[in-house]
Amino acid sequence: MDTLNALVALSNFVLVPALAYGAQLALGALGVTLIYGILRFSNFAHGDTMAFGTMIVILVTWGLQGMGISFGPLPTALLALPFGILGTIVLVLIFDRTVYKFYRRVRAAPVIFVMASLGVMFMMNGIVRFIIGVDEQNFLDGGRFVISAREFRDLTGLQEGLAIRTTQVLTVVTAAIIVAALFWFLGYTRTGKSMRAYSDNEDLALLSGINPERVVMYTWMIVAGLATVAGVLYGLDKSFKPFTYFQLLLPIFAAAIVGGLGSPLGAIAGGFVVAFSEIGVTYAWKKVATYLLPPDMAPSSLMQLLSTDYKFAVSFGILILVLLFRPTGIFKGKSV
Repeated sequence: MDTLNALVALSNFVLVPALAYGAQLALGALGVTLIYGILRFSNFAHGDTMAFGTMIVILVTWGLQGMGISFGPLPTALLALPFGILGTIVLVLIFDRTVYKFYRRVRAAPVIFVMASLGVMFMMNGIVRFIIGVDEQNFLDGGRFVISAREFRDLTGLQEGLAIRTTQVLTVVTAAIIVAALFWFLGYTRTGKSMRAYSDNEDLALLSGINPERVVMYTWMIVAGLATVAGVLYGLDKSFKPFTYFQLLLPIFAAAIVGGLGSPLGAIAGGFVVAFSEIGVTYAWKKVATYLLPPDMAPSSLMQLLSTDYKFAVSFGILILVLLFRPTGIFKGKSV
């Protein structure tokens, strides 16, 4: 019985949250790896792209709620999601035409693109803060739990209760659908094959008649959609605060590099590696250990390696280790 209680406690505080967080990081890392693999630069504006898309969804959600429109047990934000994706697509295409297109034409070095993306990052950050402010925004409505801790205890008779939030299930299901759709698009559609060919060999793709500007446009559109969905899912699961999305850039890049920068499959794997590492290192293991160990060996300390305030330090540590010992990542993406 104590073993089951330990497993439930572990699931409640580590496994389920890490699964949802990993799916959010995976979607964010997919956007980063697509830009790196196809457009060949590290887009430091990705976190603020997520914030911009989420901001639009929040504003539209408030408008729908003001008109009395809801989505039943699901968050109203899902109805506003297409508006956020469309708005983000428009913004990233504007920045591509006004900023990145010039550097592509002159064949600038990748570091120039990185510096340009930093400028875009600060501009997006300013736009978001100017429109919605710097305070934390909670836009979650609908049913809160798929199953609550009390319901689980009553159902199983265990001491520990497992609470699974609606947003956690929504995150995992949505991420699975989007990843499957993206892999189908890249593998079986003409446009997706053109994007892969352009990524593998730009000169050969041009000789084959592939329109580079069309590839660039579709890449930005897909990345805008991924960024908006990832940002909204993170905001629903936690909350929305512009500066938090800037901080998310570190674990997202860590996920992309751990998996193999330029590898979509690696981005997904890296997202879950980083998520489970962050939550596992910052979790206080005292409760789980108390269930598993004899009473006279029960720990007196929290058994917490790092405070949750330092969870991004885990991402930074993973990033440094990977860059030092395996810069191509798990799936051998392009070396950083």
